[in-house]
Amino acid sequence: MKKLLIILITLFGVMSNSYGQNKQILYGFDEIPQTLLLNPGAVTNYKYHVGIPLMSNISANVGITGVTIADIFRNDGVDFTTKYRNALNKLSENDYIQVNSQIEVLNGGYKLNERDYITAGFYTEMDAFATIPKDILSLINEGNASNVNRSFLLSQASVKAEFIGVLHFGISRTLNKKLTVGTRLKIYSGAVSVTSTGNTGSFTTRLGQNNIYSHYLNNINISGNSSGIYDENNESNLSAGTLLGRTFFGGNLGLGVDIGFTYKLNDQTEITASLLDLGFISYSQDVRNGTMIGDFVFSGIEFQYDATNPDYWGDIDNEFRQQVPRAENKESYTVARPIKFNSSIKHSWGKSRREDNCHDISYNDYFDNAIGAQLFSVIRPNGPKFALTGFLEKRLFESIKGKVTYTVDDFSYSNLGIGVSAKLGKVNVFGMVDNLFKITDIADANQASFQIGVNLIFK
Repeated sequence: MKKLLIILITLFGVMSNSYGQNKQILYGFDEIPQTLLLNPGAVTNYKYHVGIPLMSNISANVGITGVTIADIFRNDGVDFTTKYRNALNKLSENDYIQVNSQIEVLNGGYKLNERDYITAGFYTEMDAFATIPKDILSLINEGNASNVNRSFLLSQASVKAEFIGVLHFGISRTLNKKLTVGTRLKIYSGAVSVTSTGNTGSFTTRLGQNNIYSHYLNNINISGNSSGIYDENNESNLSAGTLLGRTFFGGNLGLGVDIGFTYKLNDQTEITASLLDLGFISYSQDVRNGTMIGDFVFSGIEFQYDATNPDYWGDIDNEFRQQVPRAENKESYTVARPIKFNSSIKHSWGKSRREDNCHDISYNDYFDNAIGAQLFSVIRPNGPKFALTGFLEKRLFESIKGKVTYTVDDFSYSNLGIGVSAKLGKVNVFGMVDNLFKITDIADANQASFQIGVNLIFK
């Protein structure tokens, strides 16, 4: 249990500097093949495409609510302890960090006939979410001696993180000139998983007889699951080669599906929607789980964080081990993937372009300009998270198209993003970045992301 706790604390610290999951610039950007990964029912206007291996889609995104890295670490002459305390005061019990990054290893698609476009590929993904447990951080910072009779909520701690590989096969079918639908089958291979959600309980210190502190753990039900962190010999098992090997049928397997559609209200206006990652992964390899359940009362511990004591955490852990029962097991467990929902409405105008064979119903009119809105949601352990985006698309030159987005979500009310797709012969190159208002001072941003890729597209 101690090692699992250390893993969770370490993961929390790492994520504070890592790269949410909303790809609002790419969604609906039909000239880029990777938009099919966000909506398998997107419309295509090419005969086939091939992604450049390891370069066709690289993305990274991080979001943190409540505070920023600059609030704590900026070199502004303010004492660190003061900045840390001020940052804690800014936090609420609803604040969180979410992280997502993907590297596409292989991606390709082929037009079977006038109706069907099939795709296949493989990518690795790191996805993580953690609530920021303000009460626990305050307890660590302030100690319990100065917080007698205060109840610290242990239920604020929640984390879910995975590093996986995804093998996928999709098909997009044009049913008629108005409606295109699509689906994608996914086979997941889990390399690493750490999860601790749905925890309950509180910690309260009271002054008892003879000035001895009594500590009350009430309604405690805390559990943590991990896979791929330690091997059967209790040794670290996180080498790069081992992790990458597990991402392709490494033993922790799961299934998922994506669905989506595009419906044209008329020649210039369309609506879209998609549901992604309706699936799960079963973890059975190198599993380590820990639980602590019950109501406990114990006495004698007073702690205040002491940076000069190298055994501080060990001393605290030893005291708790003597007083608080806990258990460990190696039972397999199942984790649901974070389900994502996208929807949009787009109105296009300007010069119309009909690609290739005008008698093929899968080819549609494409316009130089478009305006619209997109809604995104992802299911997280503490409930769904939402983002609303307005966007403008414009063809800048014959072979270059741009997209500007403005997004409102938990992280920012002023997130301005920009994306560009260029086609140079058969080569398609795209790049996207958001939160432009903070790009010169990224440490002071609550959210940031980028995405780049290179494909070969054949008309």
